[in-house]
Amino acid sequence: MASSDWLDVNGWSESFSSWSMDSVHDALPSDDIDLQMTIPSTWAWPEPITIGPIFNMQEGFASMQPGLEAFMHATIMCTVVFTVLMLTMLVIPYIERKFIGRLMDRLGATTTLRSLWVGESGVTAGEWWKQLPFGMGTPIGWTVNLLNSIWGNSHELETISRVNNRSYHGYWFLLPGFFQAFADFLKFASKEHIVPKNADKVVFEVAPVIIISTTVLVFAFIPFGPHIYAANSELSLIFMMAIFGVAPLGVFFAGWASNNKYALIGGMRSAAQLTAYEIPLLITVLGVAVLSGSFNIIEIVDFQMGQDEGNVWNIFLLPLGAALFLITMIAEVERIPFDMPEAEAELVEGWWTEYGGIRWGLMFAAEYMRSYAACILFALFFLGGWEAPFQHTLSGLPTVGGTFEAVFAATPGLVWLLIKAWLMFAVFVWIRASLHRVRTDQILEFGWRWLLPLSLVNLVVAIILRLEFWTGQPWELWVPAALSLAALALFVILAIDEDEEALQAQRRPYSTQAVVKASPGSHRD
Repeated sequence: MASSDWLDVNGWSESFSSWSMDSVHDALPSDDIDLQMTIPSTWAWPEPITIGPIFNMQEGFASMQPGLEAFMHATIMCTVVFTVLMLTMLVIPYIERKFIGRLMDRLGATTTLRSLWVGESGVTAGEWWKQLPFGMGTPIGWTVNLLNSIWGNSHELETISRVNNRSYHGYWFLLPGFFQAFADFLKFASKEHIVPKNADKVVFEVAPVIIISTTVLVFAFIPFGPHIYAANSELSLIFMMAIFGVAPLGVFFAGWASNNKYALIGGMRSAAQLTAYEIPLLITVLGVAVLSGSFNIIEIVDFQMGQDEGNVWNIFLLPLGAALFLITMIAEVERIPFDMPEAEAELVEGWWTEYGGIRWGLMFAAEYMRSYAACILFALFFLGGWEAPFQHTLSGLPTVGGTFEAVFAATPGLVWLLIKAWLMFAVFVWIRASLHRVRTDQILEFGWRWLLPLSLVNLVVAIILRLEFWTGQPWELWVPAALSLAALALFVILAIDEDEEALQAQRRPYSTQAVVKASPGSHRD
């Protein structure tokens, strides 16, 4: 049985579209309209000639109504999905800045909403509202003075007053750091766009369009809930992954068209890296589709939910697939430790080097959107999508089960999916703070020599599970338990493994261990 909840945006849109078109149909005149005209016979034509139609506006509109309803419904759902995407993605840069600050033992971005009336460290444009004509600035000045008197720089704690608007000031609802992203966007939007003199101007301008448009188009096939999606085709998984793989072409074009050696090297690195990780990614996603028995993303989520189908999240059935998907997606969106195409330490800014202004800002936003899409897809493929953790177990408890069931029924699936996606992005940030950048040759070796064979192993495991252990009934508990324990044991063995010879020769594709461990007296003279 397909999953569902009360937030049936798709059903509401269909009903509204049908009602609107029916209203238009009923408002049209129902009588036949005669536009015929008869030309009398003459010596040139012996019989009278009748031209013009007799038509009924309601009947004509009825023939077009299904197509108009579908178009209106698709327009509404695309608008809803895009709005949900833009609003919920505001949390992503906030998590990036605040969480990385906490991991690095600092506060991170702390500019708050107070910057609008306090200014930057107390520096403002002065009483500019007094220069407005006809006294129009009086309400503005009154508002600014009122806000400064309540939430200004004056505070009972001297340290808070001294750091001005860079402090929390004790008001959490002013969201320290959240509005800094808006300030950054305004900065990018107001900067001048300059095309390098010797760049291929057409390709230079088209490349950002390819990157941004394909990134937005990916979300057409990503459902935010059982009834919140722009398209729900039977092959939505294939369409979505195909579009996801187009953006790297724009990245290479951007690096090549810039006529800059740093940008060109970054574009070539990106093409090589994404090719090495695209194949393991697709094979891993194929394993998810094989296990779930569908290429439809909503059906993949439904397979992990309910008592009539698989009642186990895929992360417990394909733990190797979950790890592979996480690693390959981090490489696909070029985040640390796989961000060598943008390595500012040696390539200035990689393939972005010659871009500035709004184009740089939009491509930066597109990179965050791709990271956000990766987190949502991980939640859909491996974390049960919009199902609450232990939903059926908690609902079946003897005393408090009814309370849990009421909470789950009142909470739309969109909320659970967003929570999982935001937590996954926190994992992305955690990885960024924990691991150093990997050398380009090690990145490629890791993708081709390790991830590609492991993705094939994951596909074989998915096929065996589907053919040998899946009976059309809920999974027996020992199957996910055995797979999870085996994955945990292999992870522990790999984590404690130390091949001294490999460390000395630096043959490993990635290692956080030093060849000579730091200890008192170990420094060379």
